[in-house]
Amino acid sequence: MLEIKFIREHPDIVKKDLEKRGEKEKLKWVDDVLKLDAEWRKLKGQADELRSRRNSLSLEINKLKKEKKDASKIVKEAQEIPEKIEKIEKECAEKEKGIRYYLMRIPNILHDSVPVGKDENDNVVVKISGKKIKFNFELKSHVDLMEKNDFADLERAAKIAGARWYFLKGDLALLEMAITRYAIDFMIKRGYKLVVPPHMMSKKAYEGVTSLADFEEMLYKIENEDLYMIATAEHPLTAMWMNEVLEENQLPIKMAGFSTNFRKEAGAHGKDTKGIFRVHQFNKVEQIIICRPEDSWKFHEELRKNIEDFFESLGLHFRTVNICTGDIGIVAAKKYDVEVWMPVQNAYREVGSCSNCTAYQSVRLNIKYKSKEGNKYVHTLNSTCVATSRALVAILENFQQKDGTVKIPDVLVPYMNGVKFIGKSKEVLL
Repeated sequence: MLEIKFIREHPDIVKKDLEKRGEKEKLKWVDDVLKLDAEWRKLKGQADELRSRRNSLSLEINKLKKEKKDASKIVKEAQEIPEKIEKIEKECAEKEKGIRYYLMRIPNILHDSVPVGKDENDNVVVKISGKKIKFNFELKSHVDLMEKNDFADLERAAKIAGARWYFLKGDLALLEMAITRYAIDFMIKRGYKLVVPPHMMSKKAYEGVTSLADFEEMLYKIENEDLYMIATAEHPLTAMWMNEVLEENQLPIKMAGFSTNFRKEAGAHGKDTKGIFRVHQFNKVEQIIICRPEDSWKFHEELRKNIEDFFESLGLHFRTVNICTGDIGIVAAKKYDVEVWMPVQNAYREVGSCSNCTAYQSVRLNIKYKSKEGNKYVHTLNSTCVATSRALVAILENFQQKDGTVKIPDVLVPYMNGVKFIGKSKEVLL
């Protein structure tokens, strides 16, 4: 969230950003939160004055008693002060609750390079890598390929867990492991430390990394527990530094998180209902950077280059888009999406996102570092390296062969024990 100090000092910047996002209905929020802040500061001042008065009275009472003088009037005044302070503190708590309500909902300040737009159709392409593969045979969907090659079992998964769950089997399961291990090695070679996080987080920690008002419907809540299943390694790997003050020489912290993730996919009814592109459980290797504010935009481009280099190494055709104001959400100050070409679907589909959240998460989580000017909030960044299920779909669609087999990208062959093709021949498929 934004610091109240920033909103207090720069209300026009916050309002201008809301207008850029096309959220003029939220402009009143800025005035409302500033009004609550002014009332809170006034009440806090009153409480501080009462505490100071109580201390003065205490000294005066002791003095009068030593001099054996009547202190009853002063004692009465001193006895009334705690009740007055308690009443003010309750009012302060109500004001703080209101302030936090707005702070948790006012979005981050967007970078100047974020394009203005209504929705995903207005995202701006900033890079195209590779070319579309030309095929001289009729393509099969990844669902057909999985079924005919016995790569997965969606029906039995639905039988025991419902839609959007799956069993991966045989060579496709091995290919997922190969992608995972290759991605981990890829990130380690680039100086990122592998971290495997818990699969659950408390509500307080989750509120620090995302807007639960927008995201909670995507999360699985553990019944009768203050725990949510994680939706991405970004969340626990960022929240792990909650309420800490880091040394400046610890920064930047670069992590590669591997986790199994869980999402309800609420609001996605009717989209990608078949196959493994949009599912409730998936594995992902994520990139996380915690850094000084002055370094974050440089690292944002580093994260983007990492994911682009990864998918280029797989030989896949993709594009990178700069996400517009109407599609970006409230946490990121700027976000790129990498979208791989899916020939069967005849469309580019998102396989990863790359965000600079500036200090928005660190203010919520209270993560600071020691600088020469005093403690400052860190900047937090995150990017997908690979979500394995989506990479599997891309490989199946783009590298299927006329004989019904699927070619393994060259960089993954060593991780597949030298296997270069998976699947049954066309004759067997027929």
